[in-house]
Amino acid sequence: MAETLRGGLSLAASGFAYWSHDIGGFEGTPDAGVFKRWLAFGLLSSHSRLHGSNSYRVPWAFDDEAVTITRRFTELKMSLMPYLARVADDGPAFGVPMLRPMPVEFPDDPAVGYLETQYMLGESVLVAPVFRPDGSVRFYVPDGAWTSLLDGSVVTGPRWVEQIHPFDSLPLLVKPGTVLPVGARHDVPDYHYADGVALHLYGVDALHEQSVRIPGTDQFADSIFTVVRVGVRLTVSRTSGPAAPWSVVLPSGCTPDSVEGGRPESAGNGRSIIVATADVIDIRIAN
Repeated sequence: MAETLRGGLSLAASGFAYWSHDIGGFEGTPDAGVFKRWLAFGLLSSHSRLHGSNSYRVPWAFDDEAVTITRRFTELKMSLMPYLARVADDGPAFGVPMLRPMPVEFPDDPAVGYLETQYMLGESVLVAPVFRPDGSVRFYVPDGAWTSLLDGSVVTGPRWVEQIHPFDSLPLLVKPGTVLPVGARHDVPDYHYADGVALHLYGVDALHEQSVRIPGTDQFADSIFTVVRVGVRLTVSRTSGPAAPWSVVLPSGCTPDSVEGGRPESAGNGRSIIVATADVIDIRIAN
């Protein structure tokens, strides 16, 4: 599994925009634990396949937990399609791979030069697959406060981190200052990504101005959102694209004091969701 990732990083550094692998390895029948760890890795790649040389790789051939883990990470990937589809476009447009060696995104950080057991999925999401049977993993976090996409916990870098993860988890961190578009569906990969999209804000202190493109479909044009923070004021605008429901999700600890153009609601875990009622949402953050 680790050797597979090393090969993928080499291909990415050589200019391959898309790369995947056989979940569980191609030859033979993998151990159930290996298969379950590989599921998260495989479903956090550009494309994912359950395939092998002489064994069926359907999760129910292993155990019920494998089915649950497959469902969890498949649904996660489907919900991230507004982000992943845009990252996929960067390959032919700019020559940037989806799975990126750490130096691609952090060329000035000397600590990332030799890292080959973690990667960036696009420019904003750090993935550190778990390779050890006991669930232990050691990975490097670059500068800033990074947020776990799975449980909302925050890890501040630059530093090395050691954690233990069950089969249904792994280090999956969102870079500070990110506006991550999350889709409203998790059952299919091809849907109208802007319809019901939620713009999740991470590390608001590191956010200044950012444009977010949501790829369109044959029937709908791309949607463009602009996010600007000036002091305690956040302005999120839909600047182009078809009329469709959308929202903004603020991280824990970022409480709206006043809102115009949206309806505040609780999103759980200390987060707030602002459901858009106009094309522009103005948010004043409480001190």
